[in-house]
Amino acid sequence: MTLQLKRFFLILLCLLPAIPTATTAQEDEDETEAAQEEATITDYIEMDPSFVTHVGEPGDKLTYLKASVTIRASKETTRPAVEAHMPRLRHKLVMLFGEQTDADRLATSEGQAALRDEAKQRINAVLAEQQTGETITGVLFTEFVVQR
Repeated sequence: MTLQLKRFFLILLCLLPAIPTATTAQEDEDETEAAQEEATITDYIEMDPSFVTHVGEPGDKLTYLKASVTIRASKETTRPAVEAHMPRLRHKLVMLFGEQTDADRLATSEGQAALRDEAKQRINAVLAEQQTGETITGVLFTEFVVQR
């Protein structure tokens, strides 16, 4: 056997274990792409009717908040869980909105963002407490009015 032929077989022998790894890597990429496609599902769940409550310190001039809320989910299985627990979710948001004492802060984008984050946390807490295995990815205010 010539030296070149020996080198060829040696290289071939070294490359054989790498072939299944390449196939496994391709399968991993396919699974990752499928998971990403599933994660790109966006389902918007409206909470009708809008929320209307008073905000501010007790004894101050009445200030009202009207908020239309839409929940954003990234799985198709989240909607049934949210709809099943909608009365409790609405209750939690009514309580959250009623706890707001700084109407000036609610008029800022930072205040509204903080309120959205807190609403998301409370909704996810209810879904976890009810052992639904579901979470929401965001809360959107499609209408937000503070009237003094």
